[in-house]
Amino acid sequence: MGLVLLVRHGQASFGADDYDVLSDVGWQQGRLLGAWLAAQGVTPARVVRGDMRRHRETAEAMAEGAGWGGVPTEVAADWDEFDHLSVVAADPDHPGGELSRREFQQVFERATARWTAGEGEGYAETYAGFCARVRRGLESAAGASGTTVVVSSGGPIAVAAADLADPAAEPPVHARLWQRFNTVVVNSSVTRVIVGATGTRLLTFNEHAHLTPDVLTYR
Repeated sequence: MGLVLLVRHGQASFGADDYDVLSDVGWQQGRLLGAWLAAQGVTPARVVRGDMRRHRETAEAMAEGAGWGGVPTEVAADWDEFDHLSVVAADPDHPGGELSRREFQQVFERATARWTAGEGEGYAETYAGFCARVRRGLESAAGASGTTVVVSSGGPIAVAAADLADPAAEPPVHARLWQRFNTVVVNSSVTRVIVGATGTRLLTFNEHAHLTPDVLTYR
């Protein structure tokens, strides 16, 4: 029996020139997660991370907190986040200018609803293409024995959760599930996927007991 731990990256730098960098809180979240997993006796056979800086830095923070020296790390772009900037920019009702976190979240949810429904143009990647590569990534991670830690983003983790929660879901239902999961994934949270004789199943979603309220973030 195998276990895949899907980890969302720590808090990135919203509003900064380079979003794809962990904030100080993001580094702290990663270290806390690593220490928490180590305290539970988790020693992964391998770590797989997306090909984004926030994925790499989160994996480094986790390894530091857990003391996972020497654990093999692989890079798999299948676990990269979708290009949320192109999705938001394609929204015809985008107000323009700088947005607060609350305003951005409202625009983001409206824009991703259009994207998942296959509406509009100008996207770097379709929702169907995004889901296909995440499924490929999960199939690869689930094919290994032991425990695999995957460091990714909220969007890919929400795809995996939607797939496993309702494998037979029609596209509109899957899109609604994805939206519901994606809006609540906590930075540095853990989603556990168990791999056994009956297939791949969702065991837990969005665990974040390692975080105190002062370091709990969603963006």
